[in-house]
Amino acid sequence: MFAASLFTPRRAAPNRAAAYQSTALEIQVAGADAHRLVALLFEGFEQAAAEAQGALANGDTELKCRALTRAIRIVDEGLRSHLNVDAGGILARDLLDLYGYVVQRLTLANARNDAELIAECLRLMQPLHEAWLAIGRRAPSAR
Repeated sequence: MFAASLFTPRRAAPNRAAAYQSTALEIQVAGADAHRLVALLFEGFEQAAAEAQGALANGDTELKCRALTRAIRIVDEGLRSHLNVDAGGILARDLLDLYGYVVQRLTLANARNDAELIAECLRLMQPLHEAWLAIGRRAPSAR
């Protein structure tokens, strides 16, 4: 009597731009050295945090949550978890603390819908990103 398609959820049309970006990122990651991979993590963090700010401004709670979760995972699982505290000494310990703080603040930003906390994290991470890029320009053997 009723067609089965009436009761199955409709799939959203594929987002071709997102698919292209994902493929482009996969290609970059596949051919990247360790220095470039860290730079990509910083870029991904900045994009996710900016996306969360935009979603927050637009009242899109679901997108804000996804973007902040992505930013948190980049910092915690990508940057923080791969620090070698034994070899890196005080600098690595300081970065470990800073990354922990950023994860805390982003989690709080998500819970409170606080754009200023996201902006604070962006301000804290930007100098690290810039320094990382400067290191790469000065040390071609690191590539």
